[in-house]
Amino acid sequence: MRAKLKLVADENMPLVEQLFSNIAEVQRVDGRSMNSELLRDADILLVRSVTQVNAALVDKATRLKFVGTATIGTDHIDSEYLATRALSFSSAPGCNAEAVVDYVISSVWHHAAVKERDPQKLTYGVIGCGNVGSRLVRRLQALDCQVLTSDPPRALIDASFTDTPLELLLKHADVICCHTPLVTEGDYPTWHLLDSAALRSLKAQALVINAGRGTVIDNQALLDALLERPDLDAVLDVWENEPRVDSRLAQRAFLATPHIAGHSLDGKIKGTWMLYESFCRSLNIEIEYRLSDVLPEPSVASLALSTEVDPLLPMQLVYDQWRDDRAFRFSLAEDSMLQAQNFDLLRKSYPVRREFSSLRLSGVSSTQQRLFQGLG
Repeated sequence: MRAKLKLVADENMPLVEQLFSNIAEVQRVDGRSMNSELLRDADILLVRSVTQVNAALVDKATRLKFVGTATIGTDHIDSEYLATRALSFSSAPGCNAEAVVDYVISSVWHHAAVKERDPQKLTYGVIGCGNVGSRLVRRLQALDCQVLTSDPPRALIDASFTDTPLELLLKHADVICCHTPLVTEGDYPTWHLLDSAALRSLKAQALVINAGRGTVIDNQALLDALLERPDLDAVLDVWENEPRVDSRLAQRAFLATPHIAGHSLDGKIKGTWMLYESFCRSLNIEIEYRLSDVLPEPSVASLALSTEVDPLLPMQLVYDQWRDDRAFRFSLAEDSMLQAQNFDLLRKSYPVRREFSSLRLSGVSSTQQRLFQGLG
């Protein structure tokens, strides 16, 4: 019998014990508190985006065999260093992409309801068309919305991709959705991609949604723009200097949340399972569990509609975005340390949230069937 390995995992990752218990002894750690001493005898390290994985963290972990992050992005991973150690590494691209798209769609429909606009008649600008952005584009196109896309690096490798110059997208889009990775160097940096000049060029009554990377938007410039132009609105899930957040910007935002756009139970479980599958493959271990084996039945699995209904009703039944907004605003504090603690606590204690696709609708009229399918 193979001796069990030692696995250190972020305390907020679900089902680690269920998936890995036959392989390793599991130790749970606060992601921001991980340190080199805790990892000295670890064989497996599983993290989320709050943990910086670099030489300082894992240099003493001489037994380490595998590093995994249950996230789409890898900004927090020093991949070059891991390569020098010949460590197996895996991320979870796409694990929570549908949850982030749910968040964006919900934001748009909530904003449109308040502003008395038809969301299907708006023009959308999607900046960054990777795992999340491309899924968002598909849903919007399924709703017959006009969509402009900007992703110069993708245009270089995909001849079929239509790249709209950023200045034109910002000028014509009613809703701007940011889904780029954080890139600080090279030909296409995204750090402060939306700066003062870009924000000044926004169309009247534009809505800016950032559920990607906080520093893609210059937060101070965004606050200035929102204060100078009352017609503009913003939905912000990610922030510069997380977990410390500019409370003035949070208070001015239409919706403000603590980096939870991708925090669906479905996405979290899928992220853990993808790392489990990758680890098993890397060590030639039999995969015992399929994703369908570990996804629980939702508390509300179906809904019968008797009349034409506002799409917000089933959206809010699955995901009450105002709840997240209220909790975040209540947590804001003048003391930056306390505010940072509150930010992490909201993420750590985040309630169970399922994805739109977990809800099956019946009684939908033929005119609404395509709408609900497009919404996800």
